[in-house]
Amino acid sequence: MTTDAAPQSATDPETRLSRSVSGKLLYLFILGDVLGAGVYALVGAMAGEVGGAVWLPLLVALGLALLTAGSYAELITKYPKAGGAAVFAERAFKQPAISFLVGFSMLAAGVTSAAGLSVAFAGDYFGAFVEAPERLVAVLFLAAVAALNMRGIRESLGANVAMTIIEVGGLVTVVVLALVVLGRGEGEPGRVVQFADGVSPATAVLAAAVLAYYSFVGFETSANMAEEVKDVRRVYPRALFGALATAGLVYVLVSVAAVLVVDPETLAGSSGPLLEVVSEAGIVPEQVFSLVALIAVANGALLTMIMSSRLAYGMAEQRLLPTVLDRVLPGRRTPWVAIVVTTLVAMALVFTGDLAALAETVVLLLLLVFLSTNVAVLVLRRDKVEREHFRVLSVVPVLGAASCVLLLTQQDGATWLRAGVLLVIGLVLYVAMRVTRRTRGADERPGTAVHVD
Repeated sequence: MTTDAAPQSATDPETRLSRSVSGKLLYLFILGDVLGAGVYALVGAMAGEVGGAVWLPLLVALGLALLTAGSYAELITKYPKAGGAAVFAERAFKQPAISFLVGFSMLAAGVTSAAGLSVAFAGDYFGAFVEAPERLVAVLFLAAVAALNMRGIRESLGANVAMTIIEVGGLVTVVVLALVVLGRGEGEPGRVVQFADGVSPATAVLAAAVLAYYSFVGFETSANMAEEVKDVRRVYPRALFGALATAGLVYVLVSVAAVLVVDPETLAGSSGPLLEVVSEAGIVPEQVFSLVALIAVANGALLTMIMSSRLAYGMAEQRLLPTVLDRVLPGRRTPWVAIVVTTLVAMALVFTGDLAALAETVVLLLLLVFLSTNVAVLVLRRDKVEREHFRVLSVVPVLGAASCVLLLTQQDGATWLRAGVLLVIGLVLYVAMRVTRRTRGADERPGTAVHVD
């Protein structure tokens, strides 16, 4: 950590949101968001790409994610405002259109990810208990997430603590079961270094790393909580890097455990790959583990919707989205309009694709956001602030930007088309807002917005 200019002020910047998130809560927030559908639902898809060496693309994805995480740590501690990448882009590039598209890409990725997680929630894991229309279950699930989000950030993060403990416990169970299977003389340790037949290892690892990257991108969610974290400049980097390192370790252990017990072809053909491990071990009831998996996916959806609503709120504060979105619920001090709107959009996206398709779209949109953020770090180096903040070596954002370009080249045409449609919608919205503001006057603000202490 290095510093610019004068010492850090004794208090955090003023905010209308409740600054009640401690370092431990933030660590668990990031860890809970990262440890979710990525490992519970996508390990099989990664095994289909790379074979038994699933741990390798996970390590590659972690390394690439840490580069961009370094850029976020610098900018969040330098500019601790809700809005994340959109705020950074506005400060760095001074172009409203770029700032809007960066923020809109993040927002689109957030609600798309929540939609994908709700689809995962309503799939095979939920089907172990109740047979019901998947899309209906997904929509009702999102409504329940919105209700918890509306109650308040402490209530939401309190639920996150409990769910994170449960989902980590489920992953530890998978590792323990793999050891039990090995102890019985079963399983095949040699599979963990085998690649899929007929593919180049390097090509396979890179292709799988794109999916694995989805498992780590939850760290960006925390950027939109900057106004709700106590002592953000000291706490944020520790929580961020600590959570990513923990998640990386857990992912590697779980992926190795899964391949030891179940062959990659079986994992690739299952929408509940870790359930295959539990079934093979024959010790833990499948319904018990399905419940744990549902909690893990639910936790990811909750944290993603917290991010999306705070991002919409932050963009409204910056007048990048309609200012009605910055209305705060009295007493609860939660951005209720932003919560309602982002939930409705996620509900609509539920009907547009399966988890894999939605996950690929999320990764592409986030890579565009991360590319902007890595460049913004370098541009904003000339902007000195009168407070201490985290600072990375200049090579880190350079490598971070290069990693984004590399992963963007691995996306297929269908994913580019899906993301392109979303970005066109964003451009149309941006133009409509510009026209409306010129008509009504740039300084007009709604007189009915609720402001609280």
